[in-house]
Amino acid sequence: MQLETIKSLYLNNKESRLSHRYITNNHIKPVLDSLNNQLNIECIGQSVLKDDIYAFKIGKGDKRILMWSQMHGNESTTTKAIFDLTNTLLSNDASVKHILEACTLYVIPILNPDGAKAYTRINANEVDLNRDAQNLTQPESLVLKAAFEAFKPHYCYNLHGQRTIFSAGRAEKSATISFLSPAQDQECTITPNRKVAMEIISVMNEALQKEIPGQVGVYDDAFNLNCVGDTFQSKNVPTILFEAGHFHDDYGREKTRELIYISYITSFDYIAKNNVSGGNYEAYLEIPENEKLFLDVIIRNASIGDIGIMFQETLVDDEVVFIPKVDKIEDLKEFYAHKTIQANGLEVLNESGNPIKIGDENVFVIMNNEKISLISK
Repeated sequence: MQLETIKSLYLNNKESRLSHRYITNNHIKPVLDSLNNQLNIECIGQSVLKDDIYAFKIGKGDKRILMWSQMHGNESTTTKAIFDLTNTLLSNDASVKHILEACTLYVIPILNPDGAKAYTRINANEVDLNRDAQNLTQPESLVLKAAFEAFKPHYCYNLHGQRTIFSAGRAEKSATISFLSPAQDQECTITPNRKVAMEIISVMNEALQKEIPGQVGVYDDAFNLNCVGDTFQSKNVPTILFEAGHFHDDYGREKTRELIYISYITSFDYIAKNNVSGGNYEAYLEIPENEKLFLDVIIRNASIGDIGIMFQETLVDDEVVFIPKVDKIEDLKEFYAHKTIQANGLEVLNESGNPIKIGDENVFVIMNNEKISLISK
């Protein structure tokens, strides 16, 4: 499918009721209710705090794809894109009918509703669900396991979000989208089903390079059977980790949302039209591996050296706000920044007018009696 066709579908079907970073059951429930006459929305279990975990199927094809999002509650970009995708598939647009004919999707939009509400990675028992695939100590983990066993997917889409720190390789390019075909053994053997996942990722990468050249990365495939992706891959089901990352000045992750949507549609189009054998996996090996080379802001050449600042994502009155916090004061020539401020040897003061130090939280800094905002407008 042509990229311009996919972008047009996105504009026509973007779910306007969902935006920015804070997405909870309270946000998706009205959307699900409006889809009730077209989809069978199920409650497939409950969280630690007894909030419902929803799921739905869409499509009628033989190729089964299981998707789950917000296993980490504060990683919501892929959830927004799920509803953009759902609107598209329900639109009766001729360009996606072949996907519905060939594939059946089983979608869990928010696996960790307690974490989503609190805007945390962990669940209400302070457990990272993506490290609970073997012990299965949490109700949300058992819900996902039951869905996997009942649906018997041919493909798994493990949907996440990543921090702003990642670069695509060592270049000054943010890893806006990242993928992984997880390992299924300690040796990280490139097995047949890993090759299938790699082939699909290669197709998505090819499409994304037209939109964000050089801004796609892959993660290290070190094996950890406690991770859900590694567990499902070890069960010989091709599994793809999606990571929605940072695009320039897009802290609300709306451009990234579109790029995830492009990835969804591109991959489903490919799966629908092809018998994916894994024979075309080698392009995956050329995608650069993520490095941690970015800071949100670097103030370069201050009187005390370079000042590295990271934004702290904080929930305030049901809205995610970004609070700049000084993370490093050192020579940062090996790091890149999403925003660079040149100090030209000047002293940098915090909001109180005192010399800046590690741990300071400032919306602006003061240089030469001038207030300089750390947050891009």
